[in-house]
Amino acid sequence: MSGHSKWATIKHKKGAADQKRAKLFAKLIKQVEVAARAGGGDMDANASLRTMFQKARDSSVPLDTIERAIKRGTGELEGVNYESITYEGYAPHGVALYVETLSDNRNRTGSEVRSLLTKNGGSLAEPGSVAWQFERKGVIMLPGATDEDEIMMVALDAGAEDLVDDGGLWRLTCEPTDLPEVRLALEEASVAFDSADVTMLPTSTVDIESEAEARSVLRVIDLLDDLDDVQDVYANFSIRDEIFDALAE
Repeated sequence: MSGHSKWATIKHKKGAADQKRAKLFAKLIKQVEVAARAGGGDMDANASLRTMFQKARDSSVPLDTIERAIKRGTGELEGVNYESITYEGYAPHGVALYVETLSDNRNRTGSEVRSLLTKNGGSLAEPGSVAWQFERKGVIMLPGATDEDEIMMVALDAGAEDLVDDGGLWRLTCEPTDLPEVRLALEEASVAFDSADVTMLPTSTVDIESEAEARSVLRVIDLLDDLDDVQDVYANFSIRDEIFDALAE
């Protein structure tokens, strides 16, 4: 199974309940602000902002906090000008990493990412050396108990492309621009889902064969995710369910 999407879902559920809540809020608010700066504050005309707004609301970011972030992005309130920077590299055991950041200091962010990888058995790679192993998609994760035919009947007309079993969860994929419509169709049909986000899916995966290997890979991903400037970390590892279950306990 493609482990990263399942790991991300586990972290998403934990994030709303543990001490990282404030850091999660800060990252989501920054994403809203950048989306508003890039495409304006009208969510009907700015699909990226609409997606970031919903992502923030899903994580219980207060509405007034989101609205202030939008105003900073459009210039109605004073804000910081963040730059979108991506880094490509490797975690231990040859796992490819694609790291998305928003930064007001390119040198600081690059130094932090490089140092973290070097100290934890990974390495930074040249631009383009890893990106080709991923494709950007809208992804909705649904409980495994949900009926497959029900999901497809609702989602196909809204733009969904594929539905696969991802380690006991359903992974529904679509083009990033179709995610709001697919999500809305599921909500209107009362089909429950765990998360809905635009993400980078690996086109091929690296098999992780032991719990020790898995811990070393996931440690790097978690440490990167903890950096203030890092917004998302994508990886192409695959971990057997029994190893994953042991790690998630």
